[in-house]
Amino acid sequence: METTKARREAAILFVVVFLLGALLGGVGNHLWQERVSGEQRVPSALMPTRAHIIEQSTRELQLTPEQQKQLGAIIDDTRHKWESLYSPLDAQREQIRQDGRAHVRAILSPEQQLKFDDFMRRLDERRKKEAAERQEQR
Repeated sequence: METTKARREAAILFVVVFLLGALLGGVGNHLWQERVSGEQRVPSALMPTRAHIIEQSTRELQLTPEQQKQLGAIIDDTRHKWESLYSPLDAQREQIRQDGRAHVRAILSPEQQLKFDDFMRRLDERRKKEAAERQEQR
């Protein structure tokens, strides 16, 4: 009886660790791509939300309400750590982005510069909108 309980707990722990690894890998990959390219490559709709992870874990693992609460806290803590890791790079990334834009503007005609500025404005608006959507999903 006790062996069965221990095996079940070990299996649950294994699956939770696996899911958290997938979550961390997905978040890390997303943040890395955002850092390298300066924009989101994975559509927000494909990023797992906190609620989705808890719901799926509950369904797959038959989590108790207390385990759901604990999993939510683990997800929040893990995401906070990832954000803390990458947030100091935001100012540097923005400076690099602005420097690149200045170099591009330097090679353009005045007419092209106006079009470029409009294009960059739309791109920035889209980036801000997607960032807000990601925040809402968490």
